[in-house]
Amino acid sequence: MSQSEIAEPRSAFTTAAPAFGLDEIERMVRERYGIAAHASMLTSERDLTVRLDAEDGARFVLKIANAAEDPGVSEFQNRALEHLARAVPDVPASRLVPTLDGAPEFFAPRDGEHHFTRLLTWLPGRPLFGAPRTPAQMRGLGTALGRLAKGLSDFTHPAAEHEIVWDIRRSPGLLQHTRHVADPALSARVARIFETFRDEIAPREDALRMQVVHNDFNPFNLLVDEVDTDRLTGILDFGDLVRTPAIYDLAIASAYQVADEGHPFEPVAALVSAYHAVHPVPEAELDLLPQLVGVRQAMTITIGEWRASRYPENAPYILRNHAKARSAMARCEAVPTEEAREMLRRACGV
Repeated sequence: MSQSEIAEPRSAFTTAAPAFGLDEIERMVRERYGIAAHASMLTSERDLTVRLDAEDGARFVLKIANAAEDPGVSEFQNRALEHLARAVPDVPASRLVPTLDGAPEFFAPRDGEHHFTRLLTWLPGRPLFGAPRTPAQMRGLGTALGRLAKGLSDFTHPAAEHEIVWDIRRSPGLLQHTRHVADPALSARVARIFETFRDEIAPREDALRMQVVHNDFNPFNLLVDEVDTDRLTGILDFGDLVRTPAIYDLAIASAYQVADEGHPFEPVAALVSAYHAVHPVPEAELDLLPQLVGVRQAMTITIGEWRASRYPENAPYILRNHAKARSAMARCEAVPTEEAREMLRRACGV
């Protein structure tokens, strides 16, 4: 372990996920919620996520936060879910299930630590990842993200400005971790992307619209109907929620929809135009999108290889988006920035 890693401050990204046994979780759920259920583990990056199948047929998700996660940040996420349920109830996000005492959350003790814990409703559907991509699906995703962003646009919380490594604003801080990218040429490319962001985009952030955003609209966090895969049925994982420029949220969603064939930005244009129709994007921000898409792809590669080196046992989950990000970044780099900008302007009618 290098000296820089030894000196790294404690955070949910450098602290192992909580360790609770399934029997212990089932007992906890029975005592706290009065629900008799069978527990099974789900994959998660830094928290413990558990599927619960109740005896009456209902399903839930229990999320036990990393001990290093600031409880204020977890509370911020819960308050955002409650706000969305009131502001945009038709957006398919999970709902909090109160404890028998009526509380939206509780703290689960383990080895001297106290883990922020919440129970969420189960959302139906299959992961968007692997589903065939269509223009209608892209428009549906753009509309849903636009409605989600609009619903969060007036939401505030004291912890909204917390620092999270997945916030594009923090991407220059990843320069120290590009050394974990095994391919030297790829490491140099992602470093250049972070440097360009630092030098050209970050100085302009004061002019960008700021709000709380989902910050992780990726295909593993989205559910679609089992039969009609153009229809979105669920938006999962609000764990990366943060206040940041709204255009960064749109860039994240766009980065995962770059086409494997044809023009890389064609599906992105469909998504962005639908988002714009719901939550309008100023032209100056729209023009940043092609570069921001590259920043997110570089982040996916860098954070993935960094964290996989720390937690090799969880590497398959951590690196699930790595190959796609690498190929998409190469395809986007082959498109002149002005060409991509013009394509997005035309799609949005600006």
